[in-house]
Amino acid sequence: MWSCPTRWILAAVAAVSLVTGTTGEAATSIPPGAIVEVDQPTVNQILDVFHKAEAAIAAGNLDGVMALYATQYNYHGLKQTNVRKIWSNLFEEYRDISEVHFFSKIAKVGSGSNAIIEVTCTGSLSGVSKISGLRIPIDSWYQEVHFLTLEGGVWRIHGNAGETPRVMPFGTAPHPLF
Repeated sequence: MWSCPTRWILAAVAAVSLVTGTTGEAATSIPPGAIVEVDQPTVNQILDVFHKAEAAIAAGNLDGVMALYATQYNYHGLKQTNVRKIWSNLFEEYRDISEVHFFSKIAKVGSGSNAIIEVTCTGSLSGVSKISGLRIPIDSWYQEVHFLTLEGGVWRIHGNAGETPRVMPFGTAPHPLF
């Protein structure tokens, strides 16, 4: 059985997805009941990363999106250059790309220059096809953990922490964009 916050998150994603399906707007939020284990300035910095992503994606600004990724980005073997190509292709194929992020947990692991922020997130990414004119779901995720690292005094999307598995567990798909 799902907990109340989980049901709320799923309902909110569904509702916002319907809204963003017609307007192309983005949404990043921390719903009631989320577990936040960092101070408010860190929360604000993390939200700023995702708000900057929203703005860059809405503008189709590839360099703006890529500025949010750590130089040592690694997600299941995908590096920053791989993600740049993915975003470039998305901007070529879609317009009005929008995203939804609901954070259910924000935690800091480690300290100093080795600190990593783990943001547990449910969300989606969609865009309007330049060919068909229809809003297309590009990606969606449930309780995915986004890893961020401090680089140059700014939190940046880092990918996954720890050892990269050789094979993804059955029923899972990579979500390299965040």
